[in-house]
Amino acid sequence: MLQAIGLTSAPRRDLPPAVDDLTFEARPGQLTALLGAPGSGRTTALRLMLELEPGRGITYFRGRPLHELAHPAREVGTLLGDVPGHPVRTARGQLKLMCTVAGVPVSRADEMLEVVGLSRLADQRLGTLSLGMDRRLGLAAALLGDPHTLLLDEPAEGLSPRENAWLYGLLRGHADHGGTVLCTFADPKEAARVADRVVTIDAGRLVADQDATAFARTRLRPHVAVATPHAARLGALVSREARAAQRSVEVVAEDGSHLSVYGSSCAEVGETAFRNGVLLHRLADEIGDTGPSVAVPPQERTAPPRSSPPPAITRRPARTPLRPLRYELRRLLGVRTTFLLAAGVLALSAALAVLLARAGHAPLPRLLAAWPGLLPLPPAALGAGLFGALAFGDEYRYPALAADRGTVPRRLGLLCAKLVVTAATALLLAALAAAVDYQSLRLVYGDGMAGPSHEWLALGASWAGLTVGCAWAGLLAAGIFRATAAGLAAVLAVPVAVVPLLRKAVEGHSVRSVAGLPDRLRDLAWVRWPHALDHWLIVVLHLVAEPVGAALALSLTVLICAYLVTGLRARARW
Repeated sequence: MLQAIGLTSAPRRDLPPAVDDLTFEARPGQLTALLGAPGSGRTTALRLMLELEPGRGITYFRGRPLHELAHPAREVGTLLGDVPGHPVRTARGQLKLMCTVAGVPVSRADEMLEVVGLSRLADQRLGTLSLGMDRRLGLAAALLGDPHTLLLDEPAEGLSPRENAWLYGLLRGHADHGGTVLCTFADPKEAARVADRVVTIDAGRLVADQDATAFARTRLRPHVAVATPHAARLGALVSREARAAQRSVEVVAEDGSHLSVYGSSCAEVGETAFRNGVLLHRLADEIGDTGPSVAVPPQERTAPPRSSPPPAITRRPARTPLRPLRYELRRLLGVRTTFLLAAGVLALSAALAVLLARAGHAPLPRLLAAWPGLLPLPPAALGAGLFGALAFGDEYRYPALAADRGTVPRRLGLLCAKLVVTAATALLLAALAAAVDYQSLRLVYGDGMAGPSHEWLALGASWAGLTVGCAWAGLLAAGIFRATAAGLAAVLAVPVAVVPLLRKAVEGHSVRSVAGLPDRLRDLAWVRWPHALDHWLIVVLHLVAEPVGAALALSLTVLICAYLVTGLRARARW
């Protein structure tokens, strides 16, 4: 049972609310139509039910509001438009990604593809799907969690009659199994044909709540559509003859040259026009709504007095994926951009290493990193930063996680999953780049290349810290500014802007030394760590003391604080 009580949208400027004190219910085992002309508030009503719009009112899904449901995707399935997935992701990959959001087994994806008839197109990319196939995929995503209630916004818009029949057959099957289905409609005839109950709204207010039979009898009256340049004269003649014959005929003037005649027929209206010499441009039997509704002035659109106002609806953030680590892995590996970017970074790194070694004066660590002095960062570090920026940038550009909510949840689980996956990606990219560069140098210049340096521990830690720091800087900046370009700009700002500023701040001779710091820290600490860890602590201190390391540490600290501040501000607004 779905119960919507007192739904009222927040008014904008001096305009009346798009939805005004709307109360109705959709019963299980039935397909309920929310009928209204474009602009009547149908979509806004659905968004209020799903807590996507601010306003007042409350909606109960089997006795509980949406924000009290532990797993909303398993109770309510929604389709409010096209599937908001990455265009190069496959249909199967998109559904598997949504499975990690809903917390259901990935095998559910193949089951839903079979249900909606997309099993043969499972490997088709989203950007190549037709409108009908995209609508089928959206319905499969709505059904992933096996929800009891379905909320669909004009699911058949733009579809062919055959696709319409399939769609409503599937929805009818869901209702026959005890589910609740609520769809919006603009065509009253289509609503009467497929729905069990029709809720009609106009200007955001309830007009009628009827079963389909009563709706067809009272709201879909047959009438005669007339077009004539003498509409007023013909209307008067038809009304006068109907009164003389004691017949109930209603004549409604649609505009200056069109009439709708209820309770008569084409033959009777045509004979009247012929006898009185009235020219007709059009005469046809039609079935439509009862005619134009009575317009209510904005100042009169007030809700009836209540003992207590309905509760406020707060726009709530999207939920964190129930399986965030799996979600992030599928997001990263589900598009070919990841593999193309990695291949491009490795190829560029190998080429730069070979060219840099040709000069003969670069040390081996700089050769393995492929880091010429002209570049602010080596290709592997730039690639890691771009991977980090895409981790949040793609969420805003192709919101598979936050469809129709305009934001991405700033939850600790999602952030930790992104940090772990981007760090692992950066480390893998750094290791592959060093290995590919070394093998390229051996291939081009022979085995005379020197082996790895004896200081491999410090160099490896420095290399890993640089790439992971760049990846995290891009990730956090993209999460704060909601754009991939902002994340990449933050990565480039470290060597271009932050490093020179730090060098100016610390330039000059030092008169004090930090020698013996591990021993002093051991004296202050409550827990005694073994002396073998002193070497690692010194390595970390050397990394932080480097200009790039200090700049990365400073940048990451600022970005983390900014991310937390923006998250707290967003929660305060919610």
